Amino acid sequence: MRRRAKCVMVQGTMSGVGKSLLCAALCRIFAQDGWRVAPFKSQNMALNSCVTAEGLEMGRAQAVQAHAAGVEPDVRMNPILLKPSSDTGSQVIVHGEVWGQMDAASYFRWKKNLLPDVLAAYDSLAEEYDLVVIEGAGSPAEINLKADDIVNMGLARAVDAPVLLAGDIDRGGVFAQLYGTVALLEEVERARIAGLIINKFRGDAALLRPGLVQLEQLTGKQVLGVVPYLPVDIDDEDSLAPRLSARQTEKALDVVVVRLPHLSNFTDFTPLESHSLLGVRYVADIRALGLPDFVLLPGTKNTMDDLLWLRQSGMEAALLRLHGAGVPILGVCGGYQMLGETVDDPEGTESGRSRSLRGLGLLPVRTVFTGEKTRTRPVAVALAEPFAGARLEGYEIHMGRTESRGAPFCTLEDGRKDGCCRGLVWGTYLHGLFDTGALTERLVQFLCARRGIPATAPPTISHRAYEERQFDALADGVRAALNVDAIYQSMGG
Repeated sequence: MRRRAKCVMVQGTMSGVGKSLLCAALCRIFAQDGWRVAPFKSQNMALNSCVTAEGLEMGRAQAVQAHAAGVEPDVRMNPILLKPSSDTGSQVIVHGEVWGQMDAASYFRWKKNLLPDVLAAYDSLAEEYDLVVIEGAGSPAEINLKADDIVNMGLARAVDAPVLLAGDIDRGGVFAQLYGTVALLEEVERARIAGLIINKFRGDAALLRPGLVQLEQLTGKQVLGVVPYLPVDIDDEDSLAPRLSARQTEKALDVVVVRLPHLSNFTDFTPLESHSLLGVRYVADIRALGLPDFVLLPGTKNTMDDLLWLRQSGMEAALLRLHGAGVPILGVCGGYQMLGETVDDPEGTESGRSRSLRGLGLLPVRTVFTGEKTRTRPVAVALAEPFAGARLEGYEIHMGRTESRGAPFCTLEDGRKDGCCRGLVWGTYLHGLFDTGALTERLVQFLCARRGIPATAPPTISHRAYEERQFDALADGVRAALNVDAIYQSMGG
Protein backbone atom coordinates (compact mmCIF):
# COMPACT_ATOMS: atom_id res chain seq x y z
CA MET A 1 0.00 0.00 0.00
CA ARG A 2 1.37 3.40 -0.99
CA ARG A 3 2.30 5.74 1.86
CA ARG A 4 0.60 9.13 2.01
CA ALA A 5 2.79 11.98 0.80
CA LYS A 6 4.84 14.11 3.17
CA CYS A 7 4.23 17.85 2.87
CA VAL A 8 5.62 21.28 3.68
CA MET A 9 3.89 24.63 3.43
CA VAL A 10 5.33 28.04 2.55
CA GLN A 11 3.48 30.98 4.07
CA GLY A 12 4.42 34.66 3.87
CA THR A 13 4.23 37.75 5.99
CA MET A 14 2.26 39.46 3.20
CA SER A 15 1.41 39.11 -0.46
CA GLY A 16 4.32 39.40 -2.87
CA VAL A 17 7.09 38.09 -0.59
CA GLY A 18 8.04 35.44 -3.15
CA LYS A 19 6.07 32.42 -1.90
CA SER A 20 5.31 31.22 -5.43
CA LEU A 21 8.98 31.17 -6.50
CA LEU A 22 10.11 29.61 -3.21
CA CYS A 23 7.56 26.84 -3.76
CA ALA A 24 8.76 26.42 -7.35
CA ALA A 25 12.34 26.18 -6.04
CA LEU A 26 11.39 23.52 -3.48
CA CYS A 27 9.49 21.58 -6.15
CA ARG A 28 12.60 21.58 -8.32
CA ILE A 29 14.97 20.75 -5.45
CA PHE A 30 12.87 17.80 -4.28
CA ALA A 31 12.46 16.57 -7.88
CA GLN A 32 16.24 16.79 -8.38
CA ASP A 33 16.60 14.68 -5.23
CA GLY A 34 14.51 11.94 -6.80
CA TRP A 35 11.06 12.55 -5.33
CA ARG A 36 7.79 12.73 -7.19
CA VAL A 37 6.48 16.17 -6.20
CA ALA A 38 3.17 18.00 -6.57
CA PRO A 39 2.48 21.69 -5.81
CA PHE A 40 -0.75 22.70 -4.11
CA LYS A 41 -2.56 25.95 -3.35
CA SER A 42 -6.11 25.61 -2.08
CA GLN A 43 -7.24 29.08 -3.14
CA ASN A 44 -5.49 31.36 -5.56
CA MET A 45 -6.49 34.89 -6.51
CA ALA A 46 -4.86 35.85 -9.79
CA LEU A 47 -5.60 37.02 -13.30
CA ASN A 48 -2.97 34.72 -14.76
CA SER A 49 -4.36 31.28 -15.41
CA CYS A 50 -3.84 28.35 -17.75
CA VAL A 51 -5.73 25.38 -19.17
CA THR A 52 -4.90 21.79 -18.24
CA ALA A 53 -4.77 18.93 -20.72
CA GLU A 54 -8.36 18.11 -19.67
CA GLY A 55 -9.57 21.60 -20.57
CA LEU A 56 -9.89 22.84 -16.98
CA GLU A 57 -8.68 26.22 -15.67
CA MET A 58 -6.16 26.65 -12.86
CA GLY A 59 -3.78 29.30 -11.53
CA ARG A 60 -0.68 29.95 -13.56
CA ALA A 61 1.57 29.86 -10.48
CA GLN A 62 0.74 26.23 -9.72
CA ALA A 63 1.19 25.30 -13.38
CA VAL A 64 4.68 26.84 -13.24
CA GLN A 65 5.41 24.95 -10.01
CA ALA A 66 4.25 21.73 -11.68
CA HIS A 67 6.65 22.36 -14.54
CA ALA A 68 9.41 22.95 -11.98
CA ALA A 69 8.55 19.58 -10.44
CA GLY A 70 8.62 17.94 -13.86
CA VAL A 71 4.93 16.94 -13.84
CA GLU A 72 1.88 17.93 -15.86
CA PRO A 73 -0.30 20.69 -14.37
CA ASP A 74 -3.40 19.20 -12.73
CA VAL A 75 -6.46 21.16 -11.60
CA ARG A 76 -6.27 19.38 -8.22
CA MET A 77 -3.15 21.45 -7.54
CA ASN A 78 -5.35 24.58 -7.39
CA PRO A 79 -8.95 23.61 -6.63
CA ILE A 80 -10.18 27.20 -6.14
CA LEU A 81 -9.25 30.09 -8.43
CA LEU A 82 -10.60 33.61 -7.94
CA LYS A 83 -10.25 35.90 -10.95
CA PRO A 84 -10.97 39.53 -9.95
CA SER A 85 -13.41 41.23 -12.31
CA SER A 86 -13.79 44.42 -10.26
CA ASP A 87 -12.46 45.96 -7.05
CA THR A 88 -14.99 44.00 -4.98
CA GLY A 89 -15.93 40.94 -7.03
CA SER A 90 -14.40 37.89 -8.67
CA GLN A 91 -15.24 35.05 -10.97
CA VAL A 92 -15.14 31.91 -8.80
CA ILE A 93 -13.66 28.80 -10.43
CA VAL A 94 -13.84 25.47 -8.56
CA HIS A 95 -12.12 22.34 -9.85
CA GLY A 96 -11.47 24.18 -13.11
CA GLU A 97 -15.11 25.09 -13.81
CA VAL A 98 -16.80 28.47 -13.47
CA TRP A 99 -19.22 28.63 -10.53
CA GLY A 100 -20.17 32.25 -11.07
CA GLN A 101 -19.48 35.82 -9.93
CA MET A 102 -19.35 36.65 -6.21
CA ASP A 103 -18.60 39.79 -4.24
CA ALA A 104 -15.91 39.58 -1.58
CA ALA A 105 -18.26 39.57 1.41
CA SER A 106 -20.44 36.81 -0.02
CA TYR A 107 -17.45 34.66 -0.87
CA PHE A 108 -15.97 35.12 2.62
CA ARG A 109 -19.22 33.83 4.15
CA TRP A 110 -19.49 30.97 1.69
CA LYS A 111 -15.90 29.73 1.32
CA LYS A 112 -15.99 27.36 4.32
CA ASN A 113 -18.36 25.22 2.27
CA LEU A 114 -15.46 24.57 -0.11
CA LEU A 115 -13.17 22.98 2.48
CA PRO A 116 -14.34 19.43 1.57
CA ASP A 117 -13.49 20.16 -2.08
CA VAL A 118 -10.06 21.47 -1.06
CA LEU A 119 -9.28 18.45 1.12
CA ALA A 120 -10.54 15.99 -1.50
CA ALA A 121 -8.16 17.52 -4.07
CA TYR A 122 -5.26 17.48 -1.61
CA ASP A 123 -5.92 13.91 -0.43
CA SER A 124 -6.05 12.71 -4.03
CA LEU A 125 -2.63 14.25 -4.75
CA ALA A 126 -1.21 12.92 -1.47
CA GLU A 127 -2.10 9.37 -2.54
CA GLU A 128 -0.18 9.72 -5.83
CA TYR A 129 2.94 11.73 -4.95
CA ASP A 130 5.84 11.44 -2.50
CA LEU A 131 5.87 15.10 -1.47
CA VAL A 132 3.42 17.98 -1.69
CA VAL A 133 4.67 21.58 -1.58
CA ILE A 134 1.83 23.81 -0.38
CA GLU A 135 1.64 27.55 -0.96
CA GLY A 136 -0.28 29.83 1.38
CA ALA A 137 -1.88 33.14 0.42
CA GLY A 138 -1.44 36.64 1.76
CA SER A 139 -0.55 36.42 5.45
CA PRO A 140 -1.63 33.99 8.18
CA ALA A 141 -1.77 36.96 10.59
CA GLU A 142 -4.70 38.70 8.91
CA ILE A 143 -6.69 38.36 12.12
CA ASN A 144 -9.83 39.86 10.59
CA LEU A 145 -9.94 37.02 8.04
CA LYS A 146 -8.85 34.03 10.11
CA ALA A 147 -12.33 32.65 10.68
CA ASP A 148 -12.88 29.57 8.51
CA ASP A 149 -9.41 29.88 6.95
CA ILE A 150 -8.86 27.35 4.17
CA VAL A 151 -5.57 28.60 2.72
CA ASN A 152 -3.05 29.31 5.53
CA MET A 153 -2.95 27.92 9.06
CA GLY A 154 -6.43 26.42 8.75
CA LEU A 155 -5.24 24.31 5.85
CA ALA A 156 -1.90 23.53 7.54
CA ARG A 157 -3.81 22.17 10.52
CA ALA A 158 -6.18 20.15 8.31
CA VAL A 159 -3.34 18.39 6.45
CA ASP A 160 -0.79 18.47 9.32
CA ALA A 161 1.78 20.52 7.40
CA PRO A 162 4.93 22.08 8.87
CA VAL A 163 5.18 25.74 7.87
CA LEU A 164 8.08 27.80 6.52
CA LEU A 165 7.39 31.50 7.09
CA ALA A 166 8.98 33.84 4.52
CA GLY A 167 9.52 37.60 4.74
CA ASP A 168 10.62 40.00 2.00
CA ILE A 169 13.64 42.08 2.99
CA ASP A 170 13.61 43.96 -0.32
CA ARG A 171 10.42 45.74 0.76
CA GLY A 172 11.92 46.71 4.13
CA GLY A 173 11.08 45.89 7.73
CA VAL A 174 11.65 42.16 7.42
CA PHE A 175 12.40 41.64 11.11
CA ALA A 176 9.15 43.36 12.06
CA GLN A 177 7.32 41.38 9.38
CA LEU A 178 8.47 38.04 10.75
CA TYR A 179 8.29 38.87 14.45
CA GLY A 180 4.89 40.56 14.12
CA THR A 181 3.44 37.65 12.16
CA VAL A 182 4.65 35.09 14.69
CA ALA A 183 3.40 37.22 17.59
CA LEU A 184 -0.13 37.51 16.14
CA LEU A 185 -0.52 33.77 15.67
CA GLU A 186 -2.15 31.53 18.25
CA GLU A 187 0.18 29.25 20.19
CA VAL A 188 -0.97 26.15 18.33
CA GLU A 189 -0.26 27.96 15.04
CA ARG A 190 3.18 29.14 16.16
CA ALA A 191 4.02 25.53 16.97
CA ARG A 192 3.57 24.65 13.28
CA ILE A 193 6.32 27.02 12.13
CA ALA A 194 9.38 24.93 11.34
CA GLY A 195 11.57 27.88 10.41
CA LEU A 196 11.86 31.40 9.05
CA ILE A 197 13.15 32.47 5.64
CA ILE A 198 14.37 35.92 4.64
CA ASN A 199 13.83 36.35 0.93
CA LYS A 200 15.12 38.71 -1.81
CA PHE A 201 18.26 39.90 -0.03
CA ARG A 202 20.76 42.12 -1.82
CA GLY A 203 24.23 42.54 -0.30
CA ASP A 204 26.41 40.79 2.29
CA ALA A 205 24.30 38.37 4.34
CA ALA A 206 26.92 38.45 7.12
CA LEU A 207 25.67 41.94 8.02
CA LEU A 208 22.33 40.40 8.98
CA ARG A 209 23.81 37.97 11.51
CA PRO A 210 23.16 40.05 14.69
CA GLY A 211 19.56 40.62 13.63
CA LEU A 212 19.05 36.96 12.78
CA VAL A 213 20.28 35.88 16.20
CA GLN A 214 17.95 38.30 17.95
CA LEU A 215 15.03 37.29 15.71
CA GLU A 216 15.57 33.65 16.65
CA GLN A 217 15.64 34.57 20.34
CA LEU A 218 12.45 36.66 20.09
CA THR A 219 10.44 34.14 18.09
CA GLY A 220 11.97 30.87 19.27
CA LYS A 221 12.18 29.88 15.60
CA GLN A 222 15.25 28.99 13.55
CA VAL A 223 16.15 31.13 10.54
CA LEU A 224 16.60 28.52 7.81
CA GLY A 225 18.37 30.84 5.42
CA VAL A 226 18.68 34.16 3.65
CA VAL A 227 17.76 33.78 -0.01
CA PRO A 228 19.42 36.33 -2.31
CA TYR A 229 17.58 38.28 -4.97
CA LEU A 230 18.16 35.71 -7.70
CA PRO A 231 18.47 36.85 -11.35
CA VAL A 232 16.02 34.26 -12.68
CA ASP A 233 13.28 34.84 -15.24
CA ILE A 234 10.25 32.79 -14.23
CA ASP A 235 6.61 33.72 -14.75
CA ASP A 236 5.25 35.82 -11.90
CA GLU A 237 1.84 35.14 -10.45
CA ASP A 238 -0.04 38.39 -10.62
CA SER A 239 -0.07 42.15 -11.04
CA LEU A 240 2.64 42.60 -8.41
CA ALA A 241 5.15 41.45 -11.00
CA PRO A 242 7.97 43.96 -11.36
CA ARG A 243 7.93 43.59 -15.14
CA LEU A 244 4.76 45.64 -15.26
CA SER A 245 6.62 48.85 -14.56
CA ALA A 246 6.92 51.03 -17.65
CA ARG A 247 10.64 50.58 -17.80
CA GLN A 248 12.85 51.88 -20.56
CA THR A 249 14.93 49.61 -22.72
CA GLU A 250 18.11 49.89 -24.72
CA LYS A 251 17.36 46.95 -27.02
CA ALA A 252 17.14 47.42 -30.77
CA LEU A 253 13.37 47.03 -31.09
CA ASP A 254 10.74 48.76 -28.97
CA VAL A 255 7.64 46.70 -28.16
CA VAL A 256 4.81 48.25 -26.11
CA VAL A 257 2.21 46.25 -24.18
CA VAL A 258 -0.79 48.36 -23.22
CA ARG A 259 -1.16 48.01 -19.48
CA LEU A 260 -4.91 47.58 -19.13
CA PRO A 261 -6.50 48.05 -15.69
CA HIS A 262 -7.68 44.40 -15.67
CA LEU A 263 -4.68 43.03 -17.56
CA SER A 264 -4.54 39.23 -17.41
CA ASN A 265 -2.20 36.54 -18.68
CA PHE A 266 0.63 39.00 -19.28
CA THR A 267 2.88 35.93 -19.15
CA ASP A 268 2.00 35.62 -22.85
CA PHE A 269 4.81 38.11 -23.48
CA THR A 270 7.52 36.62 -21.27
CA PRO A 271 9.24 34.97 -24.29
CA LEU A 272 9.51 38.38 -25.95
CA GLU A 273 11.16 39.89 -22.89
CA SER A 274 13.93 37.30 -22.97
CA HIS A 275 14.82 37.99 -26.62
CA SER A 276 18.05 39.91 -27.10
CA LEU A 277 16.57 42.34 -29.65
CA LEU A 278 13.14 43.00 -28.15
CA GLY A 279 12.69 45.63 -25.48
CA VAL A 280 9.24 45.17 -23.92
CA ARG A 281 7.56 48.07 -22.08
CA TYR A 282 4.21 48.02 -20.23
CA VAL A 283 2.55 51.39 -20.71
CA ALA A 284 -0.62 52.87 -19.19
CA ASP A 285 0.13 56.56 -19.86
CA ILE A 286 -0.21 57.81 -23.43
CA ARG A 287 2.71 60.19 -22.80
CA ALA A 288 4.99 57.16 -22.49
CA LEU A 289 3.88 55.49 -25.74
CA GLY A 290 6.33 57.20 -28.08
CA LEU A 291 6.58 55.66 -31.54
CA PRO A 292 7.19 51.93 -30.86
CA ASP A 293 7.98 49.30 -33.43
CA PHE A 294 5.11 47.07 -32.32
CA VAL A 295 2.06 47.33 -30.03
CA LEU A 296 0.42 44.49 -28.14
CA LEU A 297 -3.12 44.82 -26.78
CA PRO A 298 -3.26 42.04 -24.16
CA GLY A 299 -5.91 39.91 -22.51
CA THR A 300 -8.18 41.30 -19.81
CA LYS A 301 -10.61 39.98 -17.23
CA ASN A 302 -13.03 42.79 -18.07
CA THR A 303 -13.12 43.64 -21.76
CA MET A 304 -15.99 46.12 -21.49
CA ASP A 305 -14.52 48.20 -18.66
CA ASP A 306 -11.04 48.17 -20.20
CA LEU A 307 -12.44 49.23 -23.56
CA LEU A 308 -14.06 52.19 -21.81
CA TRP A 309 -10.73 52.93 -20.11
CA LEU A 310 -8.99 52.97 -23.50
CA ARG A 311 -11.54 55.50 -24.69
CA GLN A 312 -11.65 57.72 -21.62
CA SER A 313 -7.88 57.77 -21.00
CA GLY A 314 -7.06 58.81 -24.55
CA MET A 315 -5.29 55.51 -25.21
CA GLU A 316 -7.75 54.55 -27.96
CA ALA A 317 -7.07 57.75 -29.89
CA ALA A 318 -3.32 57.28 -29.38
CA LEU A 319 -3.47 53.70 -30.69
CA LEU A 320 -5.45 54.82 -33.72
CA ARG A 321 -2.81 57.48 -34.41
CA LEU A 322 -0.08 54.84 -34.17
CA HIS A 323 -2.04 52.63 -36.55
CA GLY A 324 -2.32 55.56 -38.95
CA ALA A 325 1.45 56.01 -38.72
CA GLY A 326 1.96 52.39 -39.80
CA VAL A 327 2.76 50.83 -36.40
CA PRO A 328 1.73 47.12 -36.34
CA ILE A 329 -0.76 46.09 -33.63
CA LEU A 330 -1.56 42.60 -32.32
CA GLY A 331 -4.46 41.90 -29.95
CA VAL A 332 -4.69 38.77 -27.80
CA CYS A 333 -7.98 37.48 -26.38
CA GLY A 334 -9.70 40.52 -24.82
CA GLY A 335 -7.35 42.73 -26.82
CA TYR A 336 -8.53 40.97 -29.98
CA GLN A 337 -12.15 41.62 -29.00
CA MET A 338 -11.45 45.33 -28.45
CA LEU A 339 -9.85 45.68 -31.89
CA GLY A 340 -13.16 44.74 -33.51
CA GLU A 341 -16.22 46.77 -34.48
CA THR A 342 -18.51 46.02 -31.53
CA VAL A 343 -18.47 44.19 -28.22
CA ASP A 344 -21.90 43.23 -26.86
CA ASP A 345 -22.82 41.85 -23.44
CA PRO A 346 -26.61 41.52 -23.69
CA GLU A 347 -27.04 39.42 -20.53
CA GLY A 348 -24.47 41.19 -18.36
CA THR A 349 -22.29 38.08 -18.38
CA GLU A 350 -19.03 39.89 -17.82
CA SER A 351 -19.86 42.68 -15.42
CA GLY A 352 -23.43 42.16 -14.28
CA ARG A 353 -25.20 44.63 -16.57
CA SER A 354 -26.22 44.67 -20.20
CA ARG A 355 -23.96 46.80 -22.38
CA SER A 356 -22.97 47.31 -25.99
CA LEU A 357 -19.80 49.18 -26.92
CA ARG A 358 -18.12 50.26 -30.11
CA GLY A 359 -14.68 48.72 -30.57
CA LEU A 360 -11.57 50.31 -32.08
CA GLY A 361 -12.79 49.26 -35.52
CA LEU A 362 -9.42 47.99 -36.75
CA LEU A 363 -10.63 44.45 -37.46
CA PRO A 364 -13.88 43.31 -39.15
CA VAL A 365 -15.10 41.27 -36.16
CA ARG A 366 -18.00 41.44 -33.70
CA THR A 367 -18.03 39.85 -30.25
CA VAL A 368 -21.04 38.79 -28.17
CA PHE A 369 -20.58 37.60 -24.59
CA THR A 370 -22.39 34.48 -23.45
CA GLY A 371 -22.30 32.45 -20.24
CA GLU A 372 -20.20 29.72 -21.84
CA LYS A 373 -16.45 29.80 -21.22
CA THR A 374 -14.06 28.43 -23.85
CA ARG A 375 -11.12 26.44 -22.43
CA THR A 376 -8.93 24.56 -24.89
CA ARG A 377 -5.25 23.79 -25.48
CA PRO A 378 -4.90 23.77 -29.26
CA VAL A 379 -1.93 23.40 -31.54
CA ALA A 380 -2.09 25.85 -34.43
CA VAL A 381 -0.26 27.10 -37.50
CA ALA A 382 -0.19 30.80 -38.32
CA LEU A 383 -1.74 31.79 -41.65
CA ALA A 384 -1.33 35.56 -41.51
CA GLU A 385 1.73 37.20 -42.99
CA PRO A 386 4.45 37.77 -41.90
CA PHE A 387 3.91 34.91 -39.41
CA ALA A 388 2.65 32.29 -41.88
CA GLY A 389 3.90 28.78 -41.15
CA ALA A 390 4.84 29.39 -37.52
CA ARG A 391 3.76 26.49 -35.32
CA LEU A 392 1.97 27.59 -32.15
CA GLU A 393 1.08 25.76 -28.96
CA GLY A 394 -1.18 27.73 -26.67
CA TYR A 395 -4.48 27.80 -24.85
CA GLU A 396 -7.83 29.57 -25.02
CA ILE A 397 -9.60 30.98 -21.95
CA HIS A 398 -12.36 33.42 -22.82
CA MET A 399 -16.00 34.32 -22.54
CA GLY A 400 -17.78 35.39 -25.69
CA ARG A 401 -17.98 34.38 -29.32
CA THR A 402 -16.38 36.42 -32.09
CA GLU A 403 -17.71 36.48 -35.64
CA SER A 404 -15.08 37.42 -38.21
CA ARG A 405 -15.54 38.61 -41.76
CA GLY A 406 -11.81 38.83 -42.44
CA ALA A 407 -8.87 36.54 -43.08
CA PRO A 408 -7.97 34.25 -40.13
CA PHE A 409 -4.85 34.62 -38.03
CA CYS A 410 -4.22 30.89 -37.70
CA THR A 411 -5.72 27.45 -38.23
CA LEU A 412 -6.13 24.99 -35.37
CA GLU A 413 -5.27 21.32 -35.54
CA ASP A 414 -8.95 20.36 -35.78
CA GLY A 415 -9.37 22.57 -38.85
CA ARG A 416 -11.08 25.50 -37.12
CA LYS A 417 -9.89 29.00 -37.92
CA ASP A 418 -8.96 31.47 -35.18
CA GLY A 419 -8.53 35.20 -35.11
CA CYS A 420 -8.49 37.79 -37.83
CA CYS A 421 -6.05 40.01 -39.69
CA ARG A 422 -6.26 43.12 -41.83
CA GLY A 423 -3.18 44.99 -43.00
CA LEU A 424 -0.85 45.55 -40.07
CA VAL A 425 -3.45 44.54 -37.46
CA TRP A 426 -3.85 41.01 -36.13
CA GLY A 427 -6.04 39.43 -33.47
CA THR A 428 -6.18 35.97 -31.89
CA TYR A 429 -7.70 34.17 -28.94
CA LEU A 430 -4.54 32.07 -28.52
CA HIS A 431 -2.66 32.70 -25.27
CA GLY A 432 0.93 31.47 -25.13
CA LEU A 433 1.32 32.13 -28.84
CA PHE A 434 5.01 33.08 -28.46
CA ASP A 435 5.97 30.07 -26.32
CA THR A 436 7.26 27.83 -29.12
CA GLY A 437 9.63 30.55 -30.34
CA ALA A 438 8.50 30.27 -33.97
CA LEU A 439 6.22 33.31 -33.89
CA THR A 440 8.82 35.31 -31.96
CA GLU A 441 11.42 34.57 -34.62
CA ARG A 442 9.15 35.71 -37.44
CA LEU A 443 8.16 38.83 -35.52
CA VAL A 444 11.80 39.82 -35.00
CA GLN A 445 12.64 39.24 -38.65
CA PHE A 446 9.64 41.31 -39.72
CA LEU A 447 10.40 44.23 -37.40
CA CYS A 448 14.11 44.23 -38.24
CA ALA A 449 13.31 44.31 -41.97
CA ARG A 450 10.99 47.28 -41.42
CA ARG A 451 13.72 49.11 -39.52
CA GLY A 452 16.45 48.11 -42.00
CA ILE A 453 18.60 46.51 -39.30
CA PRO A 454 20.11 43.00 -39.29
CA ALA A 455 18.23 40.33 -37.35
CA THR A 456 21.40 39.21 -35.60
CA ALA A 457 20.44 37.25 -32.50
CA PRO A 458 20.94 33.73 -31.15
CA PRO A 459 18.31 31.26 -32.42
CA THR A 460 15.07 31.55 -30.47
CA ILE A 461 14.43 28.56 -28.20
CA SER A 462 11.05 27.43 -26.92
CA HIS A 463 9.78 29.01 -23.73
CA ARG A 464 9.69 25.59 -22.06
CA ALA A 465 13.39 24.98 -22.77
CA TYR A 466 14.21 28.47 -21.49
CA GLU A 467 12.05 27.86 -18.44
CA GLU A 468 13.87 24.61 -17.62
CA ARG A 469 17.18 26.46 -17.45
CA GLN A 470 15.63 29.06 -15.16
CA PHE A 471 14.21 26.40 -12.84
CA ASP A 472 17.65 24.86 -12.42
CA ALA A 473 19.20 28.27 -11.70
CA LEU A 474 16.45 29.01 -9.16
CA ALA A 475 16.90 25.65 -7.43
CA ASP A 476 20.69 26.06 -7.29
CA GLY A 477 20.39 29.50 -5.70
CA VAL A 478 17.77 28.50 -3.14
CA ARG A 479 19.49 25.20 -2.26
CA ALA A 480 22.72 27.10 -1.56
CA ALA A 481 20.90 29.59 0.68
CA LEU A 482 18.55 27.36 2.69
CA ASN A 483 19.08 24.59 5.22
CA VAL A 484 17.40 21.97 3.05
CA ASP A 485 18.24 19.20 5.52
CA ALA A 486 16.21 21.03 8.18
CA ILE A 487 13.27 21.27 5.77
CA TYR A 488 13.42 17.53 5.15
CA GLN A 489 13.57 16.96 8.91
CA SER A 490 10.48 19.13 9.43
CA MET A 491 8.60 16.75 7.14
CA GLY A 492 9.72 13.73 9.12
CA GLY A 493 13.14 13.07 7.62
